[in-house]
This record gives sequence, C-alpha cells and structure tokens, in this order.
Amino acid sequence: MFQPVTLFIALRYGRAQKSSAFTRFINRFALGGIALGLMALIVVMSVMNGFEGELKQRILGAVPQVTLTHSDPIDNWQQQRQQLPKHAAVESVFPFVQTQALLQSGGDMMVAIARGRMNSTAAADSQGLPQMLQKSLQVGRWTDLKAGDYQLIIGQGIAHRLGLTVGDRVRLIASRGGVYTPFGMVPAQRQFTVTGVFALQSEVDNGLVVADAADLNRLTRQPENSVMGFQLQLEDAFMAPEVAASYREQTSYQVSDWRQQFGQLFDAVAMEKRMMWLMLALIIAVAAFNTLSALVMVINEKRHDIAILQTLGLTQVQIRRVFLLQGAYNGVIGTLLGLLMGLLLSYYLNPILLFFGVNLMSISPAGLPVMIDPLQITMVALASLTLCLGATVYPALMAAKTQPSEALRYD
Repeated sequence: MFQPVTLFIALRYGRAQKSSAFTRFINRFALGGIALGLMALIVVMSVMNGFEGELKQRILGAVPQVTLTHSDPIDNWQQQRQQLPKHAAVESVFPFVQTQALLQSGGDMMVAIARGRMNSTAAADSQGLPQMLQKSLQVGRWTDLKAGDYQLIIGQGIAHRLGLTVGDRVRLIASRGGVYTPFGMVPAQRQFTVTGVFALQSEVDNGLVVADAADLNRLTRQPENSVMGFQLQLEDAFMAPEVAASYREQTSYQVSDWRQQFGQLFDAVAMEKRMMWLMLALIIAVAAFNTLSALVMVINEKRHDIAILQTLGLTQVQIRRVFLLQGAYNGVIGTLLGLLMGLLLSYYLNPILLFFGVNLMSISPAGLPVMIDPLQITMVALASLTLCLGATVYPALMAAKTQPSEALRYD
C-alpha cells in the first residue's frame, strides 16, 4: 500500500456502491449540485465580465476619462501640455474644445455634446479625439472636417433620431457664446453640413457630434487656436479616480473624470455582478451542505466499521481525517467537473446557442461577449473547495466521537 491508511479508507468509502440507495442519491446529488453551481457561476460571471468589457471599450474608450479644464481659454496649450505632471497610468494627453449644443433639423431637436477635432498641424498625435472614436467612423472621413467649412460628423443614434444623412444641413445652437441684444440673449448658432457618421454601438452615438475645433471656437466666440483644457486617456479607465486625485493635488486645473457622466451605469453593472455572484454562490453552498447530509448518513451506516477500525488501532484524529478526506473527495470531484464544464461552455457559448437556434446578433455581431478571468475562476474554485471542506468538519468530529463499546454492544 503506497498511500496513508486514512486516504485509502476515505477513497473506499467515497467510491463504495454498497451503501443504501438513498445515501448514494444524496451523495451524487451533492456532487452534481457543486458541479452545476460552479459551472453556472463561471458562465454567468464570464458573460458579465464580457458585457462590462464591452461597455468599458465602447463608452469609456470614446469619452475623456480624465478632464482638466481651465476657466479661461488656453492659447499656449502646447507649452501647457508639456508642463503637465507625468503619471504612469496616462497613455495620452490631448487638448479639447467642446460645448453643450442643441441640434435642430426640421421640427426635431436633440441635445448633444459638440466636440472639436484639432487639425493635423495643431495636434498631429491625436487630433483631439480618442482612438476608439477615430476608428468608429462608418461614413465619411475625419479629414473632411476643415476650418471654415462648418462641417459635422454625427453619431449613428443622432442620425436616426433626426433623420439625417451625409449632405444634410443641421442647425447647431451652442450653450456658450451667446450675445445680449435689446431683445434679450441670442444664442450662438449656425448651419452645419453633415459629412460623416460614426457608430460605437453605445450611448455615445446618441449624444456626440464632432466639428472642426476652429469652427467651434468661432461659433462660441473664443480665440480660434485656443482650447478649454486637456483630456487624458488611461491604460485602464477604472484608474480614473486615482489619476484625477493626483492631478487635483498637483495642478490648478478643475479636474473631473468619466464617473460624473457614466458612473451610475457602471455602478449598476458592478452591483448586478455582485448579486449574480451571490445568488449562484448560494447554489454551491446548498450543494456543499448536501455533502454534510450525505456524510452524516454514511457515518450512521458505518458506525460498526468505525468501531472496528478503532479497535484495530485508528485514533480519533485518524478517524476524523478519514471523513474529512471523504467529504473533500466530493468537493474536489464536483469542483473539477464544474470547472471543466464551465470553461468549455464559456468558450463555446455562442456556437452552442446558435446550434439551438438562439440568435443574439442584435446584442453584438459576434453574439454574447465572453471574458474569462483566470484569477476570478481560481478564487471561485477555492471558495467551492473551502465550502465543501467546511461542511465536512461537523460530521468528521461526530464520527471521531463514536464509542466502540456502544456501536458493538449488540454484535
């Protein structure tokens, strides 16, 4: 025998087929419950991670993640940008011009943010636009936005809402730059020509338009080559609070981050993830405590065996170890099966859904987004094993207290 006696006996009890049918059913039910619960948790959490990743990419990849603004227009922005403090999490820093605006086409009106695109000579590195937004253009070219032409590239949602296509004209009414006249305040407004449409497949499509920065400055009566401040793109958008706090301490700019606009959305997603994790973890917990019931039944059936083992020299510590190992056997097998099924189902989720005729192309052209987090999977597996091992402690202690004289009294 090349294994400890406690492990040998535990494996024999775990694989035994001579116990009562009901005990075997409870034992297999507990093992299956652990496997199915863990599988469901892995699949659901992977899909939730995928949705969060899609939101992070499509929304936070196209909006300023940290914004530094100044009360007055900045003319020498190239010099000011060079003087900004460095931060390891910041990928790029670009100047920006933007204003709240009202778009009017025919009898329809819509609120949006008008953002300025810097021309190539002013900001050759980024043109004042995030890379995700630059790559999302469906119709037209960003280079069509030239100073003095008053052209506009709009989001797909705005195009649908206002019924606009390339070549149409739309009135842009800016919240800044209004002038007071004897008849009251007259807002800054001008006709723009639609030259392109971008599509990020997110809320950004419903609330953003892009014009040439010089045109926006003229519309809002600001110096033509001035900017409002700087926008920072980060390696990880979720580091925005930390980066914003750092710049508040080191600069005199007014600092804000994406949480002011989209914080509630991501808080809701995070809360939904936590609640889903809790609900599915309860399934694993119930299955783990079914192990307790099955182990108690096995101990009651094996009272004579336990007594005989004690008379042969096994100590209480060894008896306790036998049943701890037997309970862990169910936990390990159930966890391994759940991990295997969960990972396979996560990897092939969209082909499986397509095979059963579930069409999710309306959510995304590639179907459900799935993102498997190895650290998260490891933590879930360890939690499952811990629950299963914890559920075996009481039955193992009870087995160790078996008195041979009582168990063998009538034999």
